Amino acid sequence: MSSITLRFLAEPSTINFGGKVHGGTVMKWIDEAGYACATRWAKRYCVTVSVGSIRFQRPIMIGDLVEVEARLAYTGSTSMNISVEVRAGDMKTGQMEVITDCVVVFVAVDAGGKALPVEAWLPETPGDIALAQRVKAYLDAARAM
Repeated sequence: MSSITLRFLAEPSTINFGGKVHGGTVMKWIDEAGYACATRWAKRYCVTVSVGSIRFQRPIMIGDLVEVEARLAYTGSTSMNISVEVRAGDMKTGQMEVITDCVVVFVAVDAGGKALPVEAWLPETPGDIALAQRVKAYLDAARAM
């Protein structure tokens, strides 16, 4: 499976002093969804290598329904590049807004922490192909810096 969506309610235990969900909590959710996607693809324990370009567009409010969607976007020989989008909204209206999105890179590792090869992911749908091209361009630009 190349994608997973986690859904839950934003709880009072996640708020900061401003009464909104902590940005660090959102980053934790991103890492958890990415880990689930990568581990499911690799069928092994995976570790986070990097997270790129998190920019919060609006806060998450207590009681919001939160969706964290992780999609495999591109694979290298040992790496998996996961596109993660966080959405939140009021359950009464059903309207969800994008909170942030980013690319998280994971690597499957053995018991000693050595990187292991992963199966290549080949995009099939137009949306998956476009996502793979966007992530590949992002990676190329990041490497060029």
